[in-house]
Amino acid sequence: MKLKALTHAITLATLLSATSLTALAAEIPLSGVLEANRVSAKVLAVDPASHQVVLEGQQGQQVHVQLTDKAKNLANLKVGDQVNIEVTRSFVSVLDTEVGKGLPGTVERTGELRNAPGSSNPGGEAYRQIQVQLEITKIDLAKNQVTLKNPSGQSKVLDVETPEIQAKLKNLKVGQNVVVTYTDTLKVTTTH
Repeated sequence: MKLKALTHAITLATLLSATSLTALAAEIPLSGVLEANRVSAKVLAVDPASHQVVLEGQQGQQVHVQLTDKAKNLANLKVGDQVNIEVTRSFVSVLDTEVGKGLPGTVERTGELRNAPGSSNPGGEAYRQIQVQLEITKIDLAKNQVTLKNPSGQSKVLDVETPEIQAKLKNLKVGQNVVVTYTDTLKVTTTH
């Protein structure tokens, strides 16, 4: 169950790192979403030499999966085995209350974890995290709109529709940054 713990740890770390940017940012939360999807499939065919697997979904649909050479223990995957796939996505946006802190930027992190040595079942976990810093360039309280500039200098006007966040627009300042963190995790387990 170490893989499940890692999924939750990555998500929690994302939430904590995003919300701990400044002490004042906690006073102006913008948004946060966490969603998870699970899919189970039955193995119909395995070709370890070419790293190909054919899976059958719950409604009988077949999916051909081309894996990379990083996929290990495929020789241990047999027809009839169960493959469980869990995808977790999180989206967190937090206001950085320091005006003029820096130019917008983007940071991407990726990682993977294979089953522990000695495990004969194929599987593992991977994550991708993208953090984007956007600068507030305009605030229109009458229209409940905020204009943000992305790292490439393009601007986008956002309509704020949530009443709780609309009430907090008056606390925003031009020049502040919004840090948006997207995290995707993929967890694959197999059972015989």
